[in-house]
Amino acid sequence: MRRQIAVSLLFLAIPLAAFAGSAGADGYAALVRRVAPSVVTVLVEEKRVSAGQRAAELASAENTNDVGAIIRRLLTGSTGGPEEQRPTGALGSGFIIRTDGLIVTNRHVVNGALKVRVRFSDGRELAAKILGSDAVTDIALLKVAAGNLPALHLGTSQSVAVGDAVIAIGNPFGLGQSVSAGIISARARVLEEDPYIDFLQTDAAINHGNSGGPLMTPNGTVVGVTSAIFSPSGGSVGLGFAIPAETVSSVIGQLESQGRVERGYLGISVQENTAILAKTLGMKAPSGALINSVDPAGPASGTFTPGDVLLTIGPSHVTFRNLSKIMARLTPSTLSTMTVYRGGKTESIALKIGRLPEPPADPALNGEQDTWVPALRLAIADTTADIRKAIKAGDEPSGLIVTQLRPAGAGAVAGLKVGDLMTHIAGKQLIDVKDVANVATPTPHAPLLVRIVRDGAATFIAMTGEAEL
Repeated sequence: MRRQIAVSLLFLAIPLAAFAGSAGADGYAALVRRVAPSVVTVLVEEKRVSAGQRAAELASAENTNDVGAIIRRLLTGSTGGPEEQRPTGALGSGFIIRTDGLIVTNRHVVNGALKVRVRFSDGRELAAKILGSDAVTDIALLKVAAGNLPALHLGTSQSVAVGDAVIAIGNPFGLGQSVSAGIISARARVLEEDPYIDFLQTDAAINHGNSGGPLMTPNGTVVGVTSAIFSPSGGSVGLGFAIPAETVSSVIGQLESQGRVERGYLGISVQENTAILAKTLGMKAPSGALINSVDPAGPASGTFTPGDVLLTIGPSHVTFRNLSKIMARLTPSTLSTMTVYRGGKTESIALKIGRLPEPPADPALNGEQDTWVPALRLAIADTTADIRKAIKAGDEPSGLIVTQLRPAGAGAVAGLKVGDLMTHIAGKQLIDVKDVANVATPTPHAPLLVRIVRDGAATFIAMTGEAEL
């Protein structure tokens, strides 16, 4: 049965690669033969994956509506059982940009990696070192100890226009190197999660696992790095996004030399200055960006106040939409002249630029271990909002996720599963693992009422320590 399901999924993927674009009678075969050896699969073993996150992933893998989870389970042989406590594996794509072993991929592919290996199209695998990564552009730079590798040319997205043909190469869902074709659907797309990047949008089929692969013109020039998809189902619906090649070029030098990219930081939050807000502030017309908060530890503290309207930074006119990009181009520790509208007049201010801090650590990679509950013979872990959302319990304000179950334990015989969210025990809301530290062993004469959420539905379970007859 497993083989039949896997084959059917592979078959369904064929039209996406074969018919997504057109390149004349000869197709893209010659181009693919030339560039495919430069595209690699990035294999990652994540470190410090929390017990709660791991349980959520195992639970998600049991959801038969998630085609990606089915494929991952078929390819890895995972049963989703509680005995699988190894670090979670992940994969993505990348491509060689220099013959001595420099490889570009996405930061989110290798973020938190314990070990990274690169698999070449000929089947070879080599250990890779992460030279650096940049959270703003989602670019990471890897290095393998190999020489004379076939490298791709990193061009510029300015060489393509809406309607131009492009191809994407990567490793979707871990099935192996795949090619899809399409066109540039739009330029300068700004996603809410990535306000610093003007993405290229393409209808070339891009799926999970393609991240970090190249988006190329029919002559083999890289114009973007595939990074994200917009999809209600999790699969390709013709809305793929790529980081422009010139953005990548601007960061890889610093990543190689110092492991990070230095960017400016003001420590302010802004909102759009609408016509009604501008009128209220005494401005003749809306302009600039309205400052609504100031980081008390940031460089702008004591200089800007909420209610100021930032008009210019150096020669650049500020808007709500372009401020992030302007700040990212500022050089830390330099003095910049800005203009601000305050109290009915415009003022000029000189401010020393700070350094953009690294984003906070991903709570899913915090290394939190689970806690064993002897009375119930199961293990639990704290959850984050992201973990609860992943197991379809996003409306719950708190809860503990089941991470392990012993076959004859009270939890198992009551029907609990790994990935269930326990929200209440004996009427008490569960906030922290300490809330179940003193729970008594349930018996038929003293059952324990537990509220759980599974696959989006809440239910009560009575634990008695014995299977129901």
